[in-house]
Amino acid sequence: MSYNLLKGKRGIITGALDANSIAWKVAEKVHEEGGVFVLTNAPIAMRMGEIKVLAAKTGSEIIPADATSVDELTNLFTKSQEILGGKIDFVLHSIGMSVNIRKNIPYPELNYDFFQKGIDISALSLHKMLQVAMKMDAINEWGSVVALTYMASQRVLPFYTDMADIKAMLESIARNFGYYYGTKKKVRINTVSQSPTKTTAGNGIKGFGDFYDYTDAIAPLGNASAEDCANFCVALFSDLTRMVTMQNLFHDGGYSSTGVSTEVLNKLGAE
Repeated sequence: MSYNLLKGKRGIITGALDANSIAWKVAEKVHEEGGVFVLTNAPIAMRMGEIKVLAAKTGSEIIPADATSVDELTNLFTKSQEILGGKIDFVLHSIGMSVNIRKNIPYPELNYDFFQKGIDISALSLHKMLQVAMKMDAINEWGSVVALTYMASQRVLPFYTDMADIKAMLESIARNFGYYYGTKKKVRINTVSQSPTKTTAGNGIKGFGDFYDYTDAIAPLGNASAEDCANFCVALFSDLTRMVTMQNLFHDGGYSSTGVSTEVLNKLGAE
């Protein structure tokens, strides 16, 4: 069911790789709600993914961009406004990569060159994106920026290694830039801390399947799906959440507030 929540709004959606990715679901939901947007991803990710299928489905254009490059981000915001016919109303930051995770390097043994690369791609890219947008005055007043994060930024989850620190930085950037952009242009910036989700990236983490089942058994509502996350992002892009900013919003079926569930205790044989 569509409510036309984003009718007349223009945006940029990053990180759509394939039909399993949250960004892909967000793009579909934004399209259903009347929003128009450009899609962007790094050139290498575009070669690996199926973004052209999504572009055709949603009538969107694709602008390749390396999110670590200020020049390419400047080009992204410039061309987006030309294509869409005006300033931007919403941005989805769905960018994350850890070479240390890909190579199964444990946290105490992190490769620092890999770590720095992960920081640049997964966290500093948000700061660069916002800095470029503010300098260009590319986002309309009351615009909305949403970045996807994960609760390993606040709790120890060993398999998440350096991405835990990187997501903590991402959330801090959203809070701090949210103050400055909100003061200057009423642009709101939030992070969404999503449940473990069976995306291509998630499935690539060692032990992810077992952890997914564990969190699903603890969360009173179960794990939140990518589709539900997309709905939440649409709400944050819409005018219904005009006064929500600088927040880290848990979208996890209640997992973050639950110590343990009866289901898990029963599985452990507790009385």
